[in-house]
Amino acid sequence: MAQEMASPGSTVRVHYTGKLEDGTVFDSSRERDEPLEFTLGASEVIEGFEACVEGMHVGQTSSTSLPPEQAYGSYDPELVMTAGREQIQGTEPEVGMVLQMQTPDGQVIPVQVVQVDSDTFTIDANHPLAGQTLNFDIELVEVLV
Repeated sequence: MAQEMASPGSTVRVHYTGKLEDGTVFDSSRERDEPLEFTLGASEVIEGFEACVEGMHVGQTSSTSLPPEQAYGSYDPELVMTAGREQIQGTEPEVGMVLQMQTPDGQVIPVQVVQVDSDTFTIDANHPLAGQTLNFDIELVEVLV
Protein backbone atom coordinates (compact mmCIF):
# COMPACT_ATOMS: atom_id res chain seq x y z
CA MET A 1 0.00 0.00 0.00
CA ALA A 2 1.31 3.47 -0.90
CA GLN A 3 2.29 5.90 1.83
CA GLU A 4 0.46 9.22 2.10
CA MET A 5 3.34 11.48 3.25
CA ALA A 6 6.74 12.09 1.63
CA SER A 7 9.49 11.18 4.08
CA PRO A 8 13.25 10.54 3.76
CA GLY A 9 13.94 7.35 1.81
CA SER A 10 10.55 7.24 0.11
CA THR A 11 10.24 7.37 -3.65
CA VAL A 12 7.84 10.09 -4.75
CA ARG A 13 6.16 11.20 -7.95
CA VAL A 14 5.49 14.93 -8.35
CA HIS A 15 4.16 17.26 -10.98
CA TYR A 16 5.95 20.58 -11.09
CA THR A 17 6.31 23.76 -13.08
CA GLY A 18 9.56 25.70 -12.76
CA LYS A 19 9.63 29.42 -13.54
CA LEU A 20 12.28 32.11 -13.57
CA GLU A 21 11.69 35.33 -11.66
CA ASP A 22 10.25 36.99 -14.79
CA GLY A 23 7.62 34.22 -15.05
CA THR A 24 9.27 32.35 -17.93
CA VAL A 25 8.63 28.59 -17.62
CA PHE A 26 11.95 26.72 -17.92
CA ASP A 27 10.59 23.21 -17.26
CA SER A 28 7.31 21.47 -16.49
CA SER A 29 6.42 17.83 -15.92
CA ARG A 30 2.81 18.72 -16.76
CA GLU A 31 3.80 19.62 -20.33
CA ARG A 32 5.28 16.12 -20.68
CA ASP A 33 2.27 14.62 -18.83
CA GLU A 34 4.75 12.50 -16.86
CA PRO A 35 5.40 13.13 -13.15
CA LEU A 36 8.99 13.36 -11.95
CA GLU A 37 9.98 10.36 -9.85
CA PHE A 38 12.84 10.51 -7.33
CA THR A 39 13.89 9.20 -3.92
CA LEU A 40 13.99 11.68 -1.04
CA GLY A 41 17.48 11.87 0.43
CA ALA A 42 19.24 10.39 -2.61
CA SER A 43 20.34 13.79 -4.03
CA GLU A 44 18.60 13.08 -7.35
CA VAL A 45 17.11 16.59 -7.57
CA ILE A 46 18.28 20.01 -6.42
CA GLU A 47 18.48 20.49 -2.66
CA GLY A 48 15.72 23.08 -2.24
CA PHE A 49 13.26 21.13 -4.39
CA GLU A 50 13.76 18.00 -2.30
CA ALA A 51 13.35 19.97 0.95
CA CYS A 52 10.04 21.40 -0.29
CA VAL A 53 8.60 17.95 -1.13
CA GLU A 54 9.62 16.34 2.17
CA GLY A 55 6.65 16.32 4.54
CA MET A 56 4.03 16.90 1.81
CA HIS A 57 0.92 14.68 1.67
CA VAL A 58 -0.43 13.09 -1.53
CA GLY A 59 -2.61 15.64 -3.34
CA GLN A 60 -0.99 18.59 -1.57
CA THR A 61 0.42 21.47 -3.61
CA SER A 62 3.17 23.85 -2.64
CA SER A 63 4.97 26.83 -4.13
CA THR A 64 8.56 27.64 -3.31
CA SER A 65 11.23 30.11 -4.36
CA LEU A 66 14.78 28.78 -4.34
CA PRO A 67 17.81 31.08 -4.26
CA PRO A 68 20.78 29.96 -6.40
CA GLU A 69 22.47 28.35 -3.37
CA GLN A 70 19.56 25.87 -3.06
CA ALA A 71 19.29 25.33 -6.81
CA TYR A 72 22.17 25.27 -9.32
CA GLY A 73 24.58 27.53 -7.43
CA SER A 74 25.99 30.94 -8.19
CA TYR A 75 27.25 31.81 -11.65
CA ASP A 76 31.05 31.29 -11.69
CA PRO A 77 32.90 33.41 -14.27
CA GLU A 78 35.93 31.10 -13.87
CA LEU A 79 33.91 28.38 -15.64
CA VAL A 80 33.97 30.43 -18.86
CA MET A 81 37.00 29.44 -20.95
CA THR A 82 38.42 30.26 -24.35
CA ALA A 83 40.17 27.65 -26.49
CA GLY A 84 41.68 27.42 -29.95
CA ARG A 85 39.37 26.09 -32.64
CA GLU A 86 41.88 23.28 -33.25
CA GLN A 87 40.84 21.88 -29.83
CA ILE A 88 37.75 20.31 -31.38
CA GLN A 89 38.41 18.31 -34.47
CA GLY A 90 35.83 17.44 -37.09
CA THR A 91 33.27 19.94 -35.80
CA GLU A 92 32.74 23.63 -36.46
CA PRO A 93 31.82 25.28 -33.18
CA GLU A 94 28.59 27.31 -33.25
CA VAL A 95 27.06 29.54 -30.58
CA GLY A 96 24.54 27.48 -28.59
CA MET A 97 26.20 24.14 -29.38
CA VAL A 98 26.62 21.83 -26.38
CA LEU A 99 29.92 19.94 -26.15
CA GLN A 100 31.24 17.38 -23.65
CA MET A 101 34.33 18.28 -21.63
CA GLN A 102 36.31 15.96 -19.37
CA THR A 103 37.50 17.31 -16.03
CA PRO A 104 40.96 16.37 -14.63
CA ASP A 105 39.26 13.75 -12.40
CA GLY A 106 37.62 12.09 -15.42
CA GLN A 107 34.09 13.45 -14.96
CA VAL A 108 32.34 14.39 -18.23
CA ILE A 109 30.34 17.64 -18.10
CA PRO A 110 28.30 19.47 -20.73
CA VAL A 111 29.56 22.91 -21.78
CA GLN A 112 27.88 25.42 -24.06
CA VAL A 113 29.61 27.39 -26.81
CA VAL A 114 28.87 31.06 -26.11
CA GLN A 115 31.16 32.82 -28.60
CA VAL A 116 33.02 31.89 -31.79
CA ASP A 117 35.82 33.96 -33.34
CA SER A 118 38.05 33.29 -36.35
CA ASP A 119 40.56 31.15 -34.42
CA THR A 120 39.04 30.71 -30.93
CA PHE A 121 35.77 29.75 -29.29
CA THR A 122 34.46 30.37 -25.77
CA ILE A 123 32.63 27.80 -23.66
CA ASP A 124 30.61 28.18 -20.47
CA ALA A 125 30.60 25.23 -18.05
CA ASN A 126 28.05 26.82 -15.69
CA HIS A 127 24.66 25.12 -15.51
CA PRO A 128 22.26 27.17 -17.70
CA LEU A 129 20.23 28.03 -14.56
CA ALA A 130 23.24 28.91 -12.36
CA GLY A 131 22.81 32.23 -10.58
CA GLN A 132 19.03 32.18 -11.03
CA THR A 133 16.31 32.20 -8.39
CA LEU A 134 13.93 29.39 -9.35
CA ASN A 135 10.22 29.30 -8.51
CA PHE A 136 8.39 25.98 -8.40
CA ASP A 137 4.75 24.97 -8.16
CA ILE A 138 4.76 21.37 -6.93
CA GLU A 139 2.02 18.77 -6.48
CA LEU A 140 2.75 15.49 -4.71
CA VAL A 141 1.04 12.88 -6.89
CA GLU A 142 2.14 9.66 -5.26
CA VAL A 143 4.41 8.24 -2.55
CA LEU A 144 5.69 4.76 -3.40
CA VAL A 145 6.81 2.25 -0.78
